[in-house]
Amino acid sequence: MEELFSKRLNELISNSNYTLDEIEKYVGKTNATISRYASGEITGVKRSTIVKLANFFNVSPSWLAGFTDEKYDIFSNKQIFPLLGKVKAGYDYLAAENIIGYVNSDNTIPDSQNCYALKVTGDSMQPVLFEDDIIIVHKQNDVENGQVAIILIDNEEATVKKVVKYEDYIELVAFNSYYPSKKLTKDSNFQIIGKVIEARISKIFE
Repeated sequence: MEELFSKRLNELISNSNYTLDEIEKYVGKTNATISRYASGEITGVKRSTIVKLANFFNVSPSWLAGFTDEKYDIFSNKQIFPLLGKVKAGYDYLAAENIIGYVNSDNTIPDSQNCYALKVTGDSMQPVLFEDDIIIVHKQNDVENGQVAIILIDNEEATVKKVVKYEDYIELVAFNSYYPSKKLTKDSNFQIIGKVIEARISKIFE
């Protein structure tokens, strides 16, 4: 079984576009350790680690462990998205060095290769989005009226706000009434970089 595990892991790594750095961030193991898993040098890998590796590659943990020939779970529909650090103007925020982890989604999200995850900071979107909630964002440069978007303003860090469109301007609306709306015109320095398509409410039971 262990020989089959290392063989299958090596095939997954070799046939994917993921780097060991990306796998390391998701699984929580060093590059060297993952390479030793794939070479068979390390045996007795914990089940929790095998599950993380299987989830990363979207394959069955039982298959990866060598217990079955069914590579994919019939009922598995997980997708994996990079969790980004700070999103600011002036650099490639989707670059590998800005990826701080990965998150799974049980929903089927179209065009998933152009999606990423962010962690909410601040309280401007309460009571809908709270600090540390995870949002899934589709990369795009415009949204429909009333949708929630990720916006870069004046080369500062990105913000998440509801976009309300008017004939000559748009307003960025916070769900928290303590924060005033921000008016942006065609002369304003801003850029819409994504639409929020899913949210995970971390404080739903508090």
